[in-house]
Amino acid sequence: MKIALVTYQDNGKYHLINVGNEDDTLLDFLKSKGYVITKEIWNDEEVKWEEYDLVILKSPWDYFDLIEDFYNWLTKLENKRVRLLNPINIIKWNADKHYLQEIEKAGLKVTPSIFIAKGDQINLVSYFELFKTNQLIIKPCVSGGSKNTFKVTATNVDEITTILAELIKNEDFIVQPFLKEIEEQGEWSFLFFNGKFSHAVLKKAKKGDFRVQATFGGTVYHLAAPSNYLNSAQLYVNQFAKDCLYARVDGTIINGEFYLMELELIEPFLFLADHKDSLTNYHTALKQLS
Repeated sequence: MKIALVTYQDNGKYHLINVGNEDDTLLDFLKSKGYVITKEIWNDEEVKWEEYDLVILKSPWDYFDLIEDFYNWLTKLENKRVRLLNPINIIKWNADKHYLQEIEKAGLKVTPSIFIAKGDQINLVSYFELFKTNQLIIKPCVSGGSKNTFKVTATNVDEITTILAELIKNEDFIVQPFLKEIEEQGEWSFLFFNGKFSHAVLKKAKKGDFRVQATFGGTVYHLAAPSNYLNSAQLYVNQFAKDCLYARVDGTIINGEFYLMELELIEPFLFLADHKDSLTNYHTALKQLS
C-alpha cells in the first residue's frame, strides 16, 4: 500500500516549539511496519494524488488561511476517488465551527456559543449580559492556532470592536464566554484512534494568558484520563467521528461535567511521543481502516 502523509509548506508560521517533530516520528514508525509512505504538501500542484492508495491528513496547519483552496483540494480528491483519512465529508464539516451547533442539537454539551455572520453589526457589550460574564472569547469560525482570537473585557471592548468590525467583513465569528475553568483547571485533550481511546493530556496556559498551546507558553501534562470525563468524550467520537483514523476531543470540566470546546478531526497534534502505546494504537487503527 502506498500512502501519502499530508503536511503543509512550513515557513515557520505555525511551528510548534518544545514538542518535537511528530510527523517524522510517525513517518519513521509506519515505515518500520513496512508501509510505503511519503510526506506530501497538500497544495503542491505537482503531487499526483491518484497514485496513492491512501492519503492521511496529518499537519495541513495552514488550511484555514487558504480555506477555499483547501475545500477545492478536497473536492479534487473526491473527484479522483482518492481515499482520505479522515473522510472528506467529515473534514469539510469539521472545518467550520458551526459544527458545534449540530453537536449541541444532538444533546451533547458544548461551550455556550453565539455566531456572528459575515457583515453583521457588532455589539459585544450585549454578550456580557447574555452569557452573564465579564469576559468573552471571540474567534473566527474557520481558524486554528489562536489566529484572530481575542479575549474581551470591559477595558478592551472598544478596541476589539474596532478590530472585529474590519475582520467581520470577510468571515463569520463565534463568541463564547471566557471559561474560568480553563484558567484554573486547564483543558483536557482525549485522543482516539478509530473510535478507541488511546491517551489523554491536560493543557494549561501560562500565568496571565488564556491560550493553552505550547506556542504561547502553555504546559502539557500527561495524565491518566478520569473515567467519567473519558466516557463523556467517547460520546462525541461515537456520534461525530465515525470511520476516523484519529480524533481529538478538547474540553474542560464545568461543575463536574465535561463540556466540548473543539472536536479536532483535521490537523490536531496527537501527543504521540510521550505515551508508550500511542504509536501502536495509531498503527492498529490504520490497519483496521485500510
